[in-house]
Amino acid sequence: MKYSNTLSLGVSVCVSLSQTFTAWCNSHLRKAGTQIENIEEDFRNGLKLMLLLEVISGERLPKPDKGKMRFHKIANVNKALDFICSKGVKLVSIGAEEIVDGNVKMTLGMIWTIILRFAIQDISVEGECSHTSFAHTFSIVWKDGLALCALIHRHRPDLIDYSKLRKDDPMGNLNTAFEVAEKYLDIPKMLDAEDIVNTPKPDEKAIMTYVSCFYHAFAGAEQAETAANRICKVLAVNQENEKLMEEYEKLASELLEWIRRTIPWLENRVAEQTMRAMQQKLEDFRDYRRVHKPPKVQEKCQLEINFNTLQTKLRLSNRPAFMPSEGKMVSDIANAWKGLEQVEKGYEEWLLTEIRRLERLDHLAEKFKQKSSLHESWTSGKVELLSMKDYESASLMEIRALMRKHEAFESDLAAHQDRVEQIAAIAQELNELDYHDAVTINARCQGICDQWDNLGTLTQKRRDSLERVEKLWETIDQLYLEFAKRAAPFNNWMDGAMEDLQDMFIVHSIEEIQSLITAHDQFKATLPEADKERVATMGIQNEIVKIAQTYGIKLSGVNPYTNLSPQDITDKWDAVKHLVPLRDQMLQEEVARQQSNERLRRQFAAQANIIGPWIQTKMEEISHVSVDIAGSLEEQMSNLKQYEQNIINYKCNIDKLEGDHQLSQESLIFDNKHTNYTMEHVRVGWEQLLTTIARTINEVENQILTRDAKGISQEQLNEFRASFNHFDRGEVEFARIMTLVDSNNTGVVTFQAFIDFMTRETAETDTADQVMASFKILASDKTYITVEELRRELPPEQADYCISRMTSYVGSGAPPGALDYISFSSALYGESDL
Repeated sequence: MKYSNTLSLGVSVCVSLSQTFTAWCNSHLRKAGTQIENIEEDFRNGLKLMLLLEVISGERLPKPDKGKMRFHKIANVNKALDFICSKGVKLVSIGAEEIVDGNVKMTLGMIWTIILRFAIQDISVEGECSHTSFAHTFSIVWKDGLALCALIHRHRPDLIDYSKLRKDDPMGNLNTAFEVAEKYLDIPKMLDAEDIVNTPKPDEKAIMTYVSCFYHAFAGAEQAETAANRICKVLAVNQENEKLMEEYEKLASELLEWIRRTIPWLENRVAEQTMRAMQQKLEDFRDYRRVHKPPKVQEKCQLEINFNTLQTKLRLSNRPAFMPSEGKMVSDIANAWKGLEQVEKGYEEWLLTEIRRLERLDHLAEKFKQKSSLHESWTSGKVELLSMKDYESASLMEIRALMRKHEAFESDLAAHQDRVEQIAAIAQELNELDYHDAVTINARCQGICDQWDNLGTLTQKRRDSLERVEKLWETIDQLYLEFAKRAAPFNNWMDGAMEDLQDMFIVHSIEEIQSLITAHDQFKATLPEADKERVATMGIQNEIVKIAQTYGIKLSGVNPYTNLSPQDITDKWDAVKHLVPLRDQMLQEEVARQQSNERLRRQFAAQANIIGPWIQTKMEEISHVSVDIAGSLEEQMSNLKQYEQNIINYKCNIDKLEGDHQLSQESLIFDNKHTNYTMEHVRVGWEQLLTTIARTINEVENQILTRDAKGISQEQLNEFRASFNHFDRGEVEFARIMTLVDSNNTGVVTFQAFIDFMTRETAETDTADQVMASFKILASDKTYITVEELRRELPPEQADYCISRMTSYVGSGAPPGALDYISFSSALYGESDL
């Protein structure tokens, strides 16, 4: 473009233009930290002229010569003139020598050329008038000052109340415009109001130079507004993402804290001493399973969904992926949950084992008490009997009787040896099983053993005494002796039979109770033979009575060899016959209980064998649905929601199975041969099924979010899926894409990752460079920004957000409190260490 740089100027015009051009130059040189006072003098060495061109063009000129010789100055001015020519400006009659020599007209002409090229050229003027006619009209329009005030009011209505201006006050209007422009728009006062009003035709070059400053000032403000809007948008996205991150951290912390509090409770394996207390522990554990744990399962699932949604939003806004605090990753929560379930399983097994142990202990303790009571009842008075010295004054017959009686006692004593050993064995087992009242058991067992040893000693001493005097006494009643010898074992057998018939038992299956019934039937088969023994024993007594009656012997009524009377044998025999049907009844009741338990096992197995395969089938169907689903995302979401509702509607079957499982545990049923599915298997499968359908729905929700955020149509999404399913392999471009969609080198690309890649390739997003450029506009091209500039250009909330997060600027030449917007912009996109 060719500009006229020849000025035909009078002295007064030159002075006016020099003042205007000087003010214009200083408005730009101020950005470089310098000023000029005399335009023709300060540009003579070319240094400030080159600096001015660098400021207004934003480009670097060749390095100037710092020498003070004339040829150095001419060289610098030539560099400036060459730069002007490189911008398409044809200079006429202007040479470096004239500028160095201080030629006023040439210097002003050069400045006017610079103003035309860099300040006025880009300003368009409506209409098709020639430049000459425009310049003539242009200079007249501004004389009354209303046009300047209208220009300011149009862009900044807060600075001038246009309704109060008067056309008949041009001097006041012009001075108002000049003062407002200098104070609020940073436009120096280049013109004199009196010169404009009193001159028929104001100098159009001075007017155009001054008005061009308004254009650039308002254009910069418009750029600042655009930049502020972009920053507000970016900061709003960043604030929303930070809120989601804080919510994730809070939910993750609460869930981990609940797991941390629950595990010690499940790890507490301090056994209770009574069955009632252990049953209460089991009931507390059931409440934990039914009431406390299910909400936490839902929280865990929701946490994973929130995490996936957050990561999707971060990818869509071109932000780095969210990295939770240490120990709060989704994998950390999954590991903690896995540890909880392992401890939970161990706790349940321990509870059931302890209940079995206490059941066994109660049975053994009761058995110990019964046998001990029988033994103590038998030993009662035996010490006193063995300590008697009745043989010293007895007759021969009485001595013989005492001897036979003692032999019968020894036989009885030997028969009771087995019971004492049983009592000791039961006491030892109670100690080994850590019975809570083992001290009492041990004391009683020790007393029985000590008493037994003492009886043995006393028995031997009495035998020795009787044998010593037996030689003196030879009268023995054989019949009494025979009765005593036969009655004692039979009596002992009846004692044992009564003990067995009253013995407690515990079984866990029909086979075990049938075994007891068989043993009882075998016992009943021996009753006829026992009855024969009873008849034979009672026959001896009848023979004694017959002989006494035959020979007129007066009986004392007491057998000298035994304390057992015929009535004792009869009473015990009647007692045995009475206990047999009672034993039959107890066994039949236990058969009924075991049959009921078997029905519970079969009832649980029938449901578990249906529910277990159903869960496995649904898991497989979901894995196929997530790949094979067709139609729009909304249709897919509707189908998946219906699928989820069908699964939730199946929950009643799980609850019914839980009820049957509780009945089985209350009946102390711990095994089930009719099914391979335990309640724990069903619970884990059900939780996995709910989690899988929730994750599948979340994937579709994220696809909808991606589609809506990036403006992807359903057809594009279908094309993405087709590309995903039929992706060609083996090419260089494929290898590049794989590094983006499979950064962990797992060999698997999910559809969601593929959609993220396609949207990044096809959509435009904000970048860190764009945000930096926006801040640079707000900062008037500075590499730092002040608090005042942020508060002036941004809304209060966004300005406070930036001020609180920007670091102090560390470069030179910045005022105190200057902020570094470059590192802040990089941090928004994860490109710095902030």
